[in-house]
Amino acid sequence: MSSSSSSSIPPSPASSGGAGGAGVDSQDTLGDGPSSDAGKMVRPNYVLKYTMKGHTKSISSIKFSPDGKWLASASADKTVKLWNALDGRYEMTLEGHSGGISDVSWSSDSELICSASDDKTVKIWEVKTGEMIKTLKGHTNYVFCCNFNPQSNKIVSGSFDETVRIFDVKTGKCVKVLPAHSDPVSAVDFNRDGTLIVSGSYDGLLRIWDATSGQCLKTLIEDDNPRISFVKFSPNGKFILVGTQDNHLRLWSYSQGKPLKVYSGHKNEKFCLFSTFSVTSGKWIVSGSEDHNIYIWNLQTREIVQVLEGHSAVVLAVACHPTENIIASGALEDDMTVKIWKHQEITE
Repeated sequence: MSSSSSSSIPPSPASSGGAGGAGVDSQDTLGDGPSSDAGKMVRPNYVLKYTMKGHTKSISSIKFSPDGKWLASASADKTVKLWNALDGRYEMTLEGHSGGISDVSWSSDSELICSASDDKTVKIWEVKTGEMIKTLKGHTNYVFCCNFNPQSNKIVSGSFDETVRIFDVKTGKCVKVLPAHSDPVSAVDFNRDGTLIVSGSYDGLLRIWDATSGQCLKTLIEDDNPRISFVKFSPNGKFILVGTQDNHLRLWSYSQGKPLKVYSGHKNEKFCLFSTFSVTSGKWIVSGSEDHNIYIWNLQTREIVQVLEGHSAVVLAVACHPTENIIASGALEDDMTVKIWKHQEITE
């Protein structure tokens, strides 16, 4: 696969998958302390506010900075661009990769960005200067996903070489290689205290690892074994959101080792689509879709509460602002835009 097509959008055969659902305490699922939904939105009402152009190929990943000031977008055009998170104003472009970029992630203090590329490296960038400060080497094929741990002293990455690697941010050295899967690794994430790593793969396996020892603690698998597009821990670390290429999202319980909620209605059969939790007002699940839309579900009831229309190609990337009711999205070739959507109060 050439970098022009970018590893962020590999095709795959469609699978068919099951359903089912059980009760999850939404307070338990996402938050830390007591959660009252009084005064929260009954239904989201996101409207398109800004469309940002500049990337010359598919948008593969977008992430808000933890401090809420910036939005980073990664692309098959080999660059990461930074935008103002609130008004979409262009800030800078990070250049240095020799292949398309599939993922981007922020350090907890919003001062560093890491990017995963088809050039088989992960690079670390200093946001203040826009300078590339480290190149993390070791993977032998496209690097598809990356994430900082909460302490931001380690980076986890997953690759088409079927391994998960853990790098030391300070030294840039690889400190662990996990022979994780038997197919490309599509997503990796740390839990809230950085003690666990979850990985997902085209082999259909969801694996949880001890971040220090590298030991595999659990392997979770769905009956039909669909390819995994994406995995992400819930904010409290008790649940794992898993997107699969059978047009489903599932919310797995880490302790019970089974899916408690299934979300459907979007289209995901071919690409590795991002999905995420929205917790700033109400409890929603948000995902891109191959029908060019963004889908928002009520986490608890599994009902689709809003569909955002506006992109003209597959929406691969979605992200939710850490404190404001803002969603960002990015789409593939034929569109190549980043969009910012803001919640608008419904007046009776």
